[in-house]
Amino acid sequence: MASIILKWRIRMSNSSMFTMALYRPHPGKEAELAEIVKGHIPVLREEGLITEFPPVTLQSVDGTLIEIFEWLSEEAKDQAHTSPKVWPIWENMMKVAELVSLSSLPEAAKPFPNFKRVTL
Repeated sequence: MASIILKWRIRMSNSSMFTMALYRPHPGKEAELAEIVKGHIPVLREEGLITEFPPVTLQSVDGTLIEIFEWLSEEAKDQAHTSPKVWPIWENMMKVAELVSLSSLPEAAKPFPNFKRVTL
């Protein structure tokens, strides 16, 4: 019974946070970006940096990939920046894509934006 309560308390923790990472591929780099993004979540999970919440990958009409996942905590997010496994993935992403904001997406002008779900 105590372990159930502990798991419930951990689940109810406010330390986790959802992130939307947006990657706009450079021309001709769409497939390469998709392959890099495909390996991103498994490494974050392997490093213990994200929760078990099922991540979602979406695509904007302009080709931008949107990765939605849940960091375990602010500290976990910070640890990713020094991880020898995560940082190389991010470096590879930056070679083939631009990191963009939500406001740069064509859908951002709409009150209820819709995106295509992508399976990588």
